[in-house]
Amino acid sequence: MHCVHTKVPMREESVVPRPRGRAPTMCMVVLGLLALVAVWLMDSSLVRKSSGLIALPLILGTILHCLCLFLEEWLFHSHQRYGGSVKQMLQACFNSATVAGLCVVFLLLVAEGTTYTPEQRTLVILTSCLYLLLKILGILGPAPVEISEICESKKMNVAHGLAWSFYVGYLKLVLPELEEQVKKHYMKTREVLSSVRLHILLPLSAAATAKLEEVDRNVLFHQNLPELQLDRAGVRRRVYKHSIYKITDQNEKDYYCVAEYATPLLTLYQMSQESSAGFSAWDRRQQVLLFYTTLSNILENSLECRNRYRLILLDDEQSAEPHYLSQELIKTLQQQEQEIPMDVIRELPRPVAEEGLLRAPVRVQQNGLQEEPPSSVPSLMISGPGTLRSVPVENTDYTNNYPNTRR
Repeated sequence: MHCVHTKVPMREESVVPRPRGRAPTMCMVVLGLLALVAVWLMDSSLVRKSSGLIALPLILGTILHCLCLFLEEWLFHSHQRYGGSVKQMLQACFNSATVAGLCVVFLLLVAEGTTYTPEQRTLVILTSCLYLLLKILGILGPAPVEISEICESKKMNVAHGLAWSFYVGYLKLVLPELEEQVKKHYMKTREVLSSVRLHILLPLSAAATAKLEEVDRNVLFHQNLPELQLDRAGVRRRVYKHSIYKITDQNEKDYYCVAEYATPLLTLYQMSQESSAGFSAWDRRQQVLLFYTTLSNILENSLECRNRYRLILLDDEQSAEPHYLSQELIKTLQQQEQEIPMDVIRELPRPVAEEGLLRAPVRVQQNGLQEEPPSSVPSLMISGPGTLRSVPVENTDYTNNYPNTRR
């Protein structure tokens, strides 16, 4: 049995960025150790004498920088941001590494502070002040890639919030009910969809048009599924509904599926159009990729939404093909035809208990021999009292499958 796979094709996976690793840290450790060993081999006494003198002003400069941050928070933001709590302000300005550095400074001053010459003390103060100046000028500030890594690791990006909002406020509500809405549509129209999943389109440009026909003429609106009404956030019987689209391939074959853009992408697109947002086209693309990655992880871990969706990442910025959207949808639908629908496995009818020595219906061949019907999935059957020679026969009927599910 094959599990349903919801990730994008391999050629699109090359577009999605992977989480950043520890390579920069390992490089810095190796370079630092090599330099330290080289200096040690040249003059080991210099390392012992100068290590404390070099480390002291650097750590002291970091502590002074944190004190400046604390002064800002204490004077102007203590009540609004921290409720007057000095402890919270200290935790916001001093991390554990800075506290450890403060302890190192104290130990160095106790052990060697009295032995420093006036020139060395002047050098410590001058180096600490230069550290603050370089920090202000941004020379020692974090690089853009470091800021991006911090935001991603702390889930602080715009895309993280949009992905969680899209899931909690929409997908988690409608996806568990999608199968029932498709059933209602079938009972009303007797139309069989090519897929019972919701196909969520994510263009890298974040340009989500109001109508799919505007992007590809081979994708036409067919009709809406029955409405889903839920009481939500004070709104009685709020309406949620999905649209069915007819997709036509180059051989004039029609496919029918439920598809829509991920609406939070409109927010990213409109932010990139507002100069006050400070959101460039490159930032927008990175946030779309991060939105896709975050939403994919959320849905894969959601029991309510599993196997009820397809995320389709569209590289619409690089494709000049006028029927790119229909081709991607058809490719996804054809891939699903090769999968074993999980709904069929989950909804197999229960075996019918036997009565006494009743046997399953038999099929008579032309040579007069009797042949029992084959069984695709065996099940344990318990028959009534009988002789030791009587053997229960599996007679389960597995023909009652969903009319709207393709095998």
